[in-house]
Amino acid sequence: MNRIALIFSFLVCSAPLFAQQPVSEKPRVLISTDIGGTDPDDNQSMIHLLMYSDMFDIEGLVSSPSYGYGNENQILRAIGLYEKDLPNLRKHRKDFPSPEYLRSVTKQGRRGGAPYVGYTKASEGSDWIIKCAQKKSDRPLWVLVWGGLDDVAQALHDAPEIQSKIKVYWIGGPNKKWSVNSYAYIAENFPDLWFIEVNASYRGFFSNTGVPDSLNTDNYYARYIRGAGYLGKDFKRYYDGRIKMGDTPSVLYMMNGVPNNPQGESWGGSFEKMNHSPRIIFNQNATIADTVPVYSVLEFHLKGPKIEIPSDSTCFTLKVAGQKWGGFYLGNGNYGVRYAPKKAETLTYTITSGIPGFRDREGTFVVDDHWPGKPGPADYQLGTNWYTDRSDPKLFDGQWQGAKTILKWRNEALLDWAKRWKWLSEK
Repeated sequence: MNRIALIFSFLVCSAPLFAQQPVSEKPRVLISTDIGGTDPDDNQSMIHLLMYSDMFDIEGLVSSPSYGYGNENQILRAIGLYEKDLPNLRKHRKDFPSPEYLRSVTKQGRRGGAPYVGYTKASEGSDWIIKCAQKKSDRPLWVLVWGGLDDVAQALHDAPEIQSKIKVYWIGGPNKKWSVNSYAYIAENFPDLWFIEVNASYRGFFSNTGVPDSLNTDNYYARYIRGAGYLGKDFKRYYDGRIKMGDTPSVLYMMNGVPNNPQGESWGGSFEKMNHSPRIIFNQNATIADTVPVYSVLEFHLKGPKIEIPSDSTCFTLKVAGQKWGGFYLGNGNYGVRYAPKKAETLTYTITSGIPGFRDREGTFVVDDHWPGKPGPADYQLGTNWYTDRSDPKLFDGQWQGAKTILKWRNEALLDWAKRWKWLSEK
C-alpha cells in the first residue's frame, strides 16, 4: 500500500460516525397528527417540527385524532408559542415560515377511527391532503403520519389518483390498533402506495441504551431546554420535560440522508422492503395454540342474528388488553371486528353484545415478535415501494425491531437540536 492510500485508509477508518448530508432540497411535507389525544408526545414533536420549520415547505398541519380529544386548537396553540420565539429563530435562519401561513394550513381532520370499511366521509383534513397532493410540482408530497391513517385513507378513497403523488412515513405500532380499519383499506386497495411503515424503529429515539447522561431522556431538559423561550417553557408540560417524541423520527427522516432511499442511512431510520402485510382471520374462537405476528391485522368474523340496522354500524364490543373496541354489523347476519397487537404477549379477549340472540365469545392467542413473519393465505399483498423496520436481530434494541437504526443517530440529532434551544435562550 503506498503512502497516500495508507493516509486515506486511516482517515476513513478513524472518522466519526455521521449520517449522510442534509437533504439536497426542501421537501414538501404535510403532518397528520393526533396531538392533544392520550399521548402528549405529539406536543413535543410539534415543538421540534416548528423549531426546524425553516428546513421544510410545510403544506399542511392536520389534526387527525383516531382516539381521544385532540383537535386543531392544539396545533394553533403551538404556533402561538412559536410566534413568540420567532424573532430569536430568525436571527439565525431567515426561512422560518410566518405564523399566519402556518395557521392558514392548519386543518381539522376526522375525529375518531373509521368504520370497518376503512373510510366514511370527507373531512377538512382529508380534502386538504388531496388539494396539496394535486399541486403541480416536481417534488412529491411527503405525508408524515403521527397518529391514525383515517384522513389518509379518506383522501385516497376520494381521489385515488393521488396515490402516485404522495409518499407516506407512518409511525405505526400502537397507532395501528387505533386506525386498523383504515390501514386494512389502504393495504388492500393501494398496495402500490409509497409507504414506510414504522412499527418499532421509532422507539430508538427515546431509548437510553448507551446514551451519555447529558442526553438521557430524563436529563436532556435540564441540560439543554430549561429557560429556552416560550417553547422551552411549554415543553416542561409534557412528561415533565422527559424526552419521548415518538413521532419525531418522521421529521428527522426528512432532514437528513436521502428520503427517496429508505434502505439508506438517515436520522429517521433505515428500512427494508416488505411484500406482504400479515392478516389473520378467525372464524371461530382463538385458542392458546394460535400464534400471530406482532402488528398484524386480526379479523374476527362472527355469525349472529339478522338485525335491522345499517351495515357498518357498531353493535358489539371486543375487549382485549384492558381496552374496548367497537365491532360492526356487516349485514345479513355477519359481524366483524379488527385488532392489531402492539407487542409480543399472550392476550385473552371477550366479545359481548346486548343484541338478543347474539352469543358472547372469548378466546386467547399468542403474539410473537416476528414482523412481518412468514406469508399467510389471507395476507395483504404489497407492491415494490412498501418498507418497514429492519428485521436483522442485531438491529433490535431489546424487543424493538430496527430501533438501533435510529438509536445510532439519536445523540447527533439531539445535539443538533440543542443548538437551536440555545438560540431561544438568547436575550
